[in-house]
Amino acid sequence: MKQTIICSGPVIIESDKVLLVREQKSYGITPWLFPGGKAEPNETDPLEICRREAKEEVGIDLEIIKQLTTTEASSWRGLNKKYILYHYLAKRIGEIKPGEDIVEWAWIDINNLPKDCNKNVYEIIVDYKNML
Repeated sequence: MKQTIICSGPVIIESDKVLLVREQKSYGITPWLFPGGKAEPNETDPLEICRREAKEEVGIDLEIIKQLTTTEASSWRGLNKKYILYHYLAKRIGEIKPGEDIVEWAWIDINNLPKDCNKNVYEIIVDYKNML
């Protein structure tokens, strides 16, 4: 049976540019991702996980606008894990101050996303554009 891991993070879009990050992990540098991450032990509220992760990863507070599509992913490294990814359209409060694991961050044009984004980035940006 697969272990289920709850993850959550903000989708912050300003002037048709989305905030994406790349993180240093034990296995290397991640593809482009939304800021965010997994629940800590005893954390169950995806919204609170989103707020905590935004503060840890990019040093900002959030004004939540609305919940977006929740997606699922399997571990791409062959591990027996399933990830539930909660996404929240949000407005940032404060200036970006990357956390210690962030190796790169950028405002990326939503109409010209890099080829090395995590799969959920493409899915959520398509959903966002369909809302407009």
